[in-house]
Amino acid sequence: MPVLQINGREVQYPTGTPYLDIVREYQKDYEDDIILVRFQNELRELTKHVSRDGEMEFVTTAEKPGRNTYRRSVTMIMEAAANEIFAATEASDGIRVVVQHSLGQGFYCEFRREHALVPADSDRILALKEKMTELVRRDLPIKKHNIGRSEAMRYFEQHGRPDKSRLIRYRRNSRVNIYELNGYQDYYYGYLAPSTGFCKYFDLLPYQNGFMLMFPHKNTRAAAEFAPTDKLFQIMDDSAAWGESMGVRTISDLNDVIAEGRIQELILVQESWMEQKIGDIAETIAGDLRKKIILIAGPSSSGKTTFSHRLSIQLSAHGLRPHPISLDDFYVNREDTPVDENGELDFECLEAIDVPLLNQCLNDLLAGKEVTLPAFNFRTGHREFRSRPLRLGEGDVLVIEGIHGLNERLTGALPKESKFKIYISALTQLNIDTQNNLSTTDTRLIRRLVRDARTRNTTARETLARWDSVRRGEEKNIFPFQEEADVMFNSALIYELAVLKCYAEPLLFALNASDTEVEEAKRLLKIMDYVLPVPGENIGHNSILREFMGGGCFGV
Repeated sequence: MPVLQINGREVQYPTGTPYLDIVREYQKDYEDDIILVRFQNELRELTKHVSRDGEMEFVTTAEKPGRNTYRRSVTMIMEAAANEIFAATEASDGIRVVVQHSLGQGFYCEFRREHALVPADSDRILALKEKMTELVRRDLPIKKHNIGRSEAMRYFEQHGRPDKSRLIRYRRNSRVNIYELNGYQDYYYGYLAPSTGFCKYFDLLPYQNGFMLMFPHKNTRAAAEFAPTDKLFQIMDDSAAWGESMGVRTISDLNDVIAEGRIQELILVQESWMEQKIGDIAETIAGDLRKKIILIAGPSSSGKTTFSHRLSIQLSAHGLRPHPISLDDFYVNREDTPVDENGELDFECLEAIDVPLLNQCLNDLLAGKEVTLPAFNFRTGHREFRSRPLRLGEGDVLVIEGIHGLNERLTGALPKESKFKIYISALTQLNIDTQNNLSTTDTRLIRRLVRDARTRNTTARETLARWDSVRRGEEKNIFPFQEEADVMFNSALIYELAVLKCYAEPLLFALNASDTEVEEAKRLLKIMDYVLPVPGENIGHNSILREFMGGGCFGV
């Protein structure tokens, strides 16, 4: 009889015991719902069975793998519910739900017939929510079938879902896992719950042209509240619409472009479109001579530095003289730096910046005075004044990059009309398919893996280990202020995953099976396994992607 090590104790279970039975035994000891197990440091679905000795841990919906599993499972329930209610009436025939973007703690979804938008009226949303609630109440099993690749492709073609058939076509595996719920079958790139009863907490709310499917967040037993982010939505929607106009909305679309030898054309068009967007921002700034202080902020690996350079070039083309300023030079002296809850120096909090000095310097510059700006010496941990004095003329503008740029507390003493705030992030417009979206966070994480290995000699394990801390800082210091921006810029490139794959895969394969971060590495590797590779030598030297892969003209 196999011996399992659970919570520091050895427990025997007969061979063939479902993991689900063991979870039911231990659930009372956990505040959050258990949705997966980790057996011998590898994730397992609860439909698996005991087969040998080993160490078992429980994974709840409060942890990232469990949270992702929960979201995929609720999405599966939504698709199955939509298939059932819209197939029931002739008028609704052909309508399906498409997951468009990830927004906050939910997915923005739309009703589509073929490629045409179908109005998301309240009756349709309510009917979908009620059917989902019914499926959850019935606690129906979510079954997994392992079938041949060709069989899976035929199935999705026959059921009018060519995006999934083409996605599977580009996979090297000869077999595919297909999930079934109440007769509805679908393909998902990650684990699912064993039954619908695990997914009690969700909500559907009308938004824009579609609706939000909301998931739990910190409180895992209630759907998170939705705070509309209209500016963020608009920039994501515009990028998605551009992708559709290029015929590239999903990874299978991108793979078709690569396989047909059209990728260089797509790269050139994408870079041209991005340059036009940067030029539009520069034109807006140049059209208002009161705008003297340009504040740029965004989360990690958004391409802020390259964007700042390219914006400065466009500003120069409009007759302005941009002067770059780093907020890092306004750090307080090291002994005055606040500490976090762990007693470590907190360089990301606003209090680490000498806000009064910053405002004094900027106000003096706006008043036409000559100012000597500080330069922070990171070796000594002290501020120095060794730069040449600066005076702002009529065509001079300051370009300031830093994580607190959108926070009004940073520049509250400056005239509002003198400031122009820009939020930048890599808001990927590419989805895996019409039900599986690509996380914008994953795009930035893959960028950072590649950049840190090149510029800091940091291993993928080290970057993955720090990522949760980076994310917490973003949620505290950046995301709450993103809607304060005058304009948003999407730095995501529709082709970038195919290029970064060549750099990121070797880094991720270097992790050992015993590393805590290996789960996350495997997840990212699976995402990249869907896309065909593209060599990076033909990427323009001023591309934002060069900030991460190297070889750029801006020296970053």
